[in-house]
Amino acid sequence: MRPSKARPAALFAAGALAFPSAATLPPAPNIPAFEPPSASRAHTAGVIHISNRPKPVPVVIAISPNGSDDGDGSATHPLVSLTQAQIAVRRLNRDHDVTVQIAEGLYRLPAPLRFTAADGGQNGYTVRWEAAPGAHPILSGGTPVSGWKLADAGRGIWSADIPRGVDPRQLWVAGHMAPRAAVRAPRTAFAFHDWGIEIVDPAWSFLAKLADQRRLEVEATGWFTDRHAMVDRIEGKRIVMQQPGWRNNLVGYDTFARSVWGDNAGLFFVNALAFLREGGQWFADPAAGKLYYKPAASEDMKRIEVILPRLEALMSIAGSYDDPVKDLEFRGLSFRHTSWLLPSGPEGYASQQSGSFLAGEWAGYPGDPIRDCSWGCWAFEAMRNKWRQQPAAIQVAAATRVVFDRDEFTQLGQIALGIGNNPDANESGIGLGASAIDVRRSRFTDLAGGAIMVGGVHPDAHHPSRPEMAVRDIVISNNVVHTVSQHYREQAAILVTYASGAVIWHNDVSDTPYDGIDVGWGWGVNDPGGSAAYLTANRGYYNQPGNLLYTTPTILRDTVVVGNRVHEVKQWFPDGGAIYHLSADPGALIADNYIYNVVGGIALYLDEGSRYVTLRNNVISNVGVWLNLNSQDNIAPRRTAMDNDAIGNWYDSGRRTGSWTPYLNNRDVNNMLVAKDAWPAEARTIIDRSGIEPEKR
Repeated sequence: MRPSKARPAALFAAGALAFPSAATLPPAPNIPAFEPPSASRAHTAGVIHISNRPKPVPVVIAISPNGSDDGDGSATHPLVSLTQAQIAVRRLNRDHDVTVQIAEGLYRLPAPLRFTAADGGQNGYTVRWEAAPGAHPILSGGTPVSGWKLADAGRGIWSADIPRGVDPRQLWVAGHMAPRAAVRAPRTAFAFHDWGIEIVDPAWSFLAKLADQRRLEVEATGWFTDRHAMVDRIEGKRIVMQQPGWRNNLVGYDTFARSVWGDNAGLFFVNALAFLREGGQWFADPAAGKLYYKPAASEDMKRIEVILPRLEALMSIAGSYDDPVKDLEFRGLSFRHTSWLLPSGPEGYASQQSGSFLAGEWAGYPGDPIRDCSWGCWAFEAMRNKWRQQPAAIQVAAATRVVFDRDEFTQLGQIALGIGNNPDANESGIGLGASAIDVRRSRFTDLAGGAIMVGGVHPDAHHPSRPEMAVRDIVISNNVVHTVSQHYREQAAILVTYASGAVIWHNDVSDTPYDGIDVGWGWGVNDPGGSAAYLTANRGYYNQPGNLLYTTPTILRDTVVVGNRVHEVKQWFPDGGAIYHLSADPGALIADNYIYNVVGGIALYLDEGSRYVTLRNNVISNVGVWLNLNSQDNIAPRRTAMDNDAIGNWYDSGRRTGSWTPYLNNRDVNNMLVAKDAWPAEARTIIDRSGIEPEKR
């Protein structure tokens, strides 16, 4: 980079220095050593006087869309690229707090930003990337689409040119995710085989005439899974599917071929121009470099904003276990426009639950998966600890003291923010190892996947082989989360798999197809002594290589879910809960939450292996089940879910299910059924205080 013409010393005096080496910085002022008041000034034995030097003046690096990377980062000569600002930060962060101040505007990233240990604060200093006062800068991985022309007047379809080869899974129109062209089909019109799908209803034989069949996708939504698989070719009545994604979608639970929901499960054919029939849908032809869109009645294609995502992720924050990223903050930024592409290939998306999926070829695959492995099998249990996780748009691993404050996560093609997830879910190849991460007063909306996923699902996630791998002290507070999981519908809005001391505090969560807040993983199999349900003959989990019967607890403990407002969730799947819990969690507290308008669904759900959980002073309205415990009575007298307390909750609807008995040491104490709108004063106070807290001045 060429040197700037500006004078660094003058800029430092104004608090806006960029790029100087430590030698050019003025010396710190000579502050005399602090001494206590006169009554304590005697130099008695054992008294140590410590110098109270203030930190040097923070350094500000300015970025603007109108800047230049030939500038010096001052307010009058700002930089234009975030990567050049990173270079500047690394020259300053050993001696100063550094603020990268980003002006109003749109910043299109050519590649995901990568933050390593060198980019965080050094020697106790802090690096902040923040919006300039009054600004709302956008960090985008997308490209605008313009030049729309009417392509088919009869069908009301418009088209525009896009770069050849670009084939995203999402399109963002007027700030929202537009669905791809798709049709819903009755499951009874098809039969399922290990090679693919057989058309048994002649009304659907037209599928064989579709062009570009390898880009045709089949989606199935069941009791709790949302599975995706790609077509290879269609030969008459045979829809031959791409492998290994199809085969992986046939095994486990709630599978493509045998959903727990039976014929009520959803089946969709997606991504063909012939399916472009409804307003608001789109289709891309990457070979021709064309994008097609059928506008809704109120949309004007000459005015509407259409963004085509180019990047699969926006930002990776990861050091190493020995040298983590430290003291890094992001304030007032908007993260937008990504599309995760793995499901568009042979792997598809063999969803297992909430962002975890089965991938790859594997030994021991059952000879007849539909017959023998649609409700679990030994071969499937051998793969349980090898599930992958969806990479988030913003990834944090091997990091401590990272803050997201008043940020916006929107128009992203997967889970928005991943904290301490599997290594396979991180572009850096480093996973887990996240501690003291704060996500506060931010907004998560219009997302293809969930909002926040904390923790991994591999053995190192629950029993770390190094203490530095543990995920701990994650605080998610006062965030607004709504309209998420719009493409990957099985993903919880907020998920914590394995973490110590996670706090989910006073968030507002709404408008989700699946759960609002999920805590825990593993179905009890990794807890001390294991799970009796997984010792049974049909599962045989502990008979599989690498599946250990642990004698020590997982790191999941002391989870706090307090003061949240969760409503209008569970809009697609019968299974799961507004607030859902799995496995042992000593010290867990779910309290003072207000859950409402989960029509026909479950409010509080303690699933397999839940232990040591206290549910206290929650207020629940307009639900089908106010409290569900999966006590697995089918394996009685064996015990799995036990030692839980439900105390002093109020509900105006729904029933309680599961075994709340002394034998299981599950206590149901002083819970009160209340007539509609007749909440007692204490319940009304909890309702009023739930959700986003007022800012403290």
